[in-house]
Amino acid sequence: MTKRILCCISEWGYWGEEFVGPYDVLIDAGYTIDFMTAYGRKPPALPPSMEEGYLDPPLDKAVTDAHYAKRTIEIDKSDLLNSPINLSKWFPPLPYFNGPKFGHELEAYYNKRNICWDELDKYDALLLPGGSGPMVDMVNNERLHDVILGFLSKKKLIAAECYSVTCLAFARDWTERKSIIWGKHVTGHAREYDYKDGTGFAQMYDYEGKPMNTSANFGPPFYPLEYILRDAVGPDGQYHGGVGHTISTILDYPFLTGRSTQDSKLVGELMVQVLEKGLKRYGW
Repeated sequence: MTKRILCCISEWGYWGEEFVGPYDVLIDAGYTIDFMTAYGRKPPALPPSMEEGYLDPPLDKAVTDAHYAKRTIEIDKSDLLNSPINLSKWFPPLPYFNGPKFGHELEAYYNKRNICWDELDKYDALLLPGGSGPMVDMVNNERLHDVILGFLSKKKLIAAECYSVTCLAFARDWTERKSIIWGKHVTGHAREYDYKDGTGFAQMYDYEGKPMNTSANFGPPFYPLEYILRDAVGPDGQYHGGVGHTISTILDYPFLTGRSTQDSKLVGELMVQVLEKGLKRYGW
C-alpha cells in the first residue's frame, strides 16, 4: 500500500526548498500527500525562496539555487495547494479555563479530539516545512499541537524543518506540560544563523482574515530557536546545531528534524527510509 503523509504549511509563507525538497522525494516514492493550513487558505511561498541566487546574510552565501527557485515558482503558481484541509474546522480548540461551562466544554473537547485522532490512522507521517511563516500560525497553534500529539500517541513519524521544529518544543499535554522532545536529540536553526534583520512574510492577514500589505519587516526572528530547543530536550537530550556543517539532520524516532534549507531533500529521503525500512536513528 502507498504511504500517506499529512503536511501542514504556514499561510504566512513557507520556504520553497523546505517544502519542495521532501515533497519531490515523497512523490517520487509513490506517496500520497494531503495538505493542511491553519484556516484552509492557500499557503504562499516566501519571495526569497523563489529568487535564484538569494544571499542569506548570516551564512553569506546563496541559498536559493536555480532548481529550487524554479520548482517553488511552479508550485506557487499551480493549484496544488489551493484547497488545503482547514485545521480550524477539523480539530477542536481547548476551552478557556475560566469559561462558565469549562467542565462540559473540556469533556466535549476530549471527545472531539479522540475522534480526530482516530482520523489520523490513515496517515503514516506528519511533515512540517519551515520558513518564517510557521512562527506566526503554526508554532503556538494548539490545534496543531494536538495533531502532533495524535501522531505521537500512535508512534508515527513526525518530521519538522527549520522554525517548524519549535512546534515540537511547544506541543505538550496541557496537564503534564512536559516537552515531548525531553530526552531526545534534535536540530534546528542555530543562534549563529539567525537573521539580525529582515524577517518578513509572504502574506499577512487582519483580524477578520483578510489579506494585508506584505511589506512589513519584523527585524530578527521572534525568538532564538536554539535556546528553546536546548531547554526543551533537557539534560538527557541534546540539541545539535551543526554550525559550520552544510547539513544538520537528526532522526531520533519518532522525531526527524532538519536545521534549514539544505537539509530539505535529506529530510524527505530519511522519511522514506523510516517508512520503508524502519530507520530509527540518524545523525548522532
